[in-house]
Amino acid sequence: MPRARRKIRFGIIGLGLMGRELASATARWCHLLDLDFEPEITAICDTNPALFSWFEDNFDTIRVRSSDYRDLLDSSEVDAIYCAVPHNLHAQLYRDIIAAGKHLLGEKPFGIDLRANEEILDAVNAHPNVVVACSSEFPFFPAAQRIMRYITENRFGTIIEVETGLLHSSDLDPNKKINWKRMIELNGEYGCMGDLGMHALHIPLRAGWMPDNVRALLTNIVTQRPNANGDMIPCLTWDNAMLACEVNTGEQSFPLTIKTYRIAPGETNTWYVRILGTKFSVEFSTKYPKTLRIMDYESGREQAWQSIDLGYETAYPAITGGIFEFGFSDSLLQMWAAFCDQLANGREGMRQPFYCATPEETHQHHQVLTAALESGKRGHVVPVAQPRPIG
Repeated sequence: MPRARRKIRFGIIGLGLMGRELASATARWCHLLDLDFEPEITAICDTNPALFSWFEDNFDTIRVRSSDYRDLLDSSEVDAIYCAVPHNLHAQLYRDIIAAGKHLLGEKPFGIDLRANEEILDAVNAHPNVVVACSSEFPFFPAAQRIMRYITENRFGTIIEVETGLLHSSDLDPNKKINWKRMIELNGEYGCMGDLGMHALHIPLRAGWMPDNVRALLTNIVTQRPNANGDMIPCLTWDNAMLACEVNTGEQSFPLTIKTYRIAPGETNTWYVRILGTKFSVEFSTKYPKTLRIMDYESGREQAWQSIDLGYETAYPAITGGIFEFGFSDSLLQMWAAFCDQLANGREGMRQPFYCATPEETHQHHQVLTAALESGKRGHVVPVAQPRPIG
C-alpha cells in the first residue's frame, strides 16, 4: 500500500514565469522519494485571465480561479499561497495573505523597501502560527548545500574574504523593452539589488555574516529603453551594484563582496559563492553546476585547488542517479520541498536542516540594501543598521 501523504493545498497569485515554474515543480513531485507531504494546486489568480489556460490545461485539481486575490484568501480550498507579484504589491498582498491565516512562500525582496518589509514583519509577528518564507532556490544546489556544511563545521580557519553574487546579461541589449523591473514605482529604488539581493545574501546571512557597513558602487548603464509603443522613455533603476562590506563575527573580521548585475556580458543567471580561508577555501558557480572547487591547506604543504564533481547529491532524495547533473528546476523543487516540509512537520521536525529564507533574513537583507542605496548616493561607507527583533 502506498504511504499516505498530507496534502497541502496551494493557491498561486501571479501566473507569470515563476508561477509556472512552481506549478511545474508540483507536477514533478513524484521525482522526490519517501515524503509524507505533497502540494496540490487548487487555486490560481492573476489580473490577466489569459494566463489561466496553461494552468487549467495541466492541473485538474484547480477549484478556484479569479482575478481578485481575496477570493483565494477567502477559500476553504487553500491552505497556503505562493505569491509572485511586482515589488510594490508585496506589502499589501503579503499582509493580507498572512492575516487570512494562509501560509506564505513569497518572492523576494519581501517589500519594495525597508518600510514595506517591516509592515510585512508586523503581520508575521501578529500571526505566529502562519509559516512565512522567502523564495531563494540557489542554495539548494548540491555544491551550495556542501558549502553550508563546511560553514557549520568551521572548516575555514580564519576567513580571508567572501564573495557572492548573481549575474544576468539580458539587459545588455539597449533595445530590450522596458518592463516593471526597470520602473522605480513598481520595482523600487533598489533596482537590481531588490530582485537579486536575497539570492546573493542568503548564504552569508544564514552563516551569521551580517555586514557592519557597506560601500556601494551603483551604476545605471542603459538610461532609456523603448516602451510597448517603441517610444524611448527613461529607465531609472540601477542596472548593476557592487557592495563592499565588512563583517565582524565577534571572533574575526573579513570583507564580504556582493555583486548583483543585470548587465554582465555573457552571463546567463550565474549564481556564485567564494570563501577563502587560511585552512580551507571553496568556490562554486552555477556556470559549472556539478563542480565544487576546494583547497584544503596545512602549513608547509603545497597549495593546490581540486575539483569535485558532486552530481545529484540533494537535500531531499530523488529518483535521479547520483552521476547526473543538477539544474535550476531541481533547485526549485528542493526549495518547494523544504517549504512544504516545514509546513507539515515544523522547522524542528524537517527531514534535513536547511530551511527556506526567513522573514528575519529578508529584514537583514533590506537593512543591507537600504544602507547600500545611501552609500551609492553619498559616495562613502555607510553603517548597516541592526535589524529589529522579530517575535
